[in-house]
Amino acid sequence: MPRRALATAFAAIQWLGFMFANTVVIPLSVSPAFHLTAAETSGVMARSFIVTGLACLLQAWMGHRLPLMEGQSGLWWGVLLTLASTGTAGGQSLAAIGGSAEMGMLLGGVLLMVCGWLGLHRVLNRLFTPMVMAVLLILLASQLIDIFFHGMMGLSGSERISPHTALLSILLVALVGTLTVAGRGWLSNFSILIGLAVGWVAYDAWVGGAPAVATPQWSEIARPFSWGNPAFSSGILLTCALTALLNTTNTIATLRAAEPVFDQPLPDRTYQRSLFLSGLYTAISGPLSLVAYAPYTSSIGFLRTTRILDRLPYVIGAGLFVLLGAVPGWAAWFATLPVSVGDAVLFVAYLQLFGSALENLQGTKFTFRTVYRIALPVLAGLAILSTPKTAFATLPPFAESILGNGMLVGILLSVLLEHCVPWQRVNGVASPHPADPSTHAAHVD
Repeated sequence: MPRRALATAFAAIQWLGFMFANTVVIPLSVSPAFHLTAAETSGVMARSFIVTGLACLLQAWMGHRLPLMEGQSGLWWGVLLTLASTGTAGGQSLAAIGGSAEMGMLLGGVLLMVCGWLGLHRVLNRLFTPMVMAVLLILLASQLIDIFFHGMMGLSGSERISPHTALLSILLVALVGTLTVAGRGWLSNFSILIGLAVGWVAYDAWVGGAPAVATPQWSEIARPFSWGNPAFSSGILLTCALTALLNTTNTIATLRAAEPVFDQPLPDRTYQRSLFLSGLYTAISGPLSLVAYAPYTSSIGFLRTTRILDRLPYVIGAGLFVLLGAVPGWAAWFATLPVSVGDAVLFVAYLQLFGSALENLQGTKFTFRTVYRIALPVLAGLAILSTPKTAFATLPPFAESILGNGMLVGILLSVLLEHCVPWQRVNGVASPHPADPSTHAAHVD
């Protein structure tokens, strides 16, 4: 096999591993929230693989046309888990909550398609200044790294650290990090794939095999409305409509962050097509009982780590992901990949998001006044991220889903600060103590 074809094949398998590691945990956490059986959960998982692969292929063909993963949104993930927990506490049945959430995603997706077609991205692009982008990327990296760290330590299903799992995860982080930074050629470009393969074998040999997963049946894969028959709770429908609009931040953030990676500005029609398709995926996610979709900003970290920007491996990887979901036996086997292994590898890949955040701050000078532009939204968001979710249970469901999301609160604060405070005028005010070192500008590289 020619060297280029071999490189493409390995890159495609690496994309497949990235898509799988980012997708598998979502149905495994959402399905129990709606009390689905093991067979139903396996069907939802296979369905997630198929739809995610198709979504990536459509974006590559007629959407943004870049190798950026389209996956199930973390914002929607959190909102659905919140609705399931707070709704039952308020006396609603899970079937009614699930049915309303399904119809809410359908209506929210249609709304997003209309907004995308009308050019909502133009407004969002004006709102998302480099400072807002930096805040978003820092909070996103913090949120994801926290999730991955818990998985690495074996805390996904336990309250105590598993020493063997934790040690293997740390060794994997060291391996993938070393290959990425110090490796040459293929070793660096395929560090994620190497980490997944070595980690899976080492986990089975040292820690112990992953628990068996039910093989999905086609009757469950093709089953619509798994969370409940269509229902129409006005509060849930409103929550879903606003979540769909807020979820557009993923599209704008990902495409904006992709511009320096590919060293090209993206035209308006790219944002328009991508938003429209994300709205389409959100609409069909409802009847299919899947978490709604958006471009993954974390793809930027993956691209920076592998430094493989070609679209062909991405397309092949997405096609393999569809095939993986369509062959039940393969889906069941792949689902035995240890969560800690996937989290350890993704931990390294997502560190690159912090570098993307710093790039947005290049040339920015902070004084003791203007440091609030980034300090307030970032630290407020981190404070909320570290607060137990149960602390927000006293709020109404919609307020809980928004105010309990640290990343979203941080983004909204940053947008308000950037567009409501005249920072140039504030920075131009003469300092009363010019000799005080604390007033000297600190340049952020």
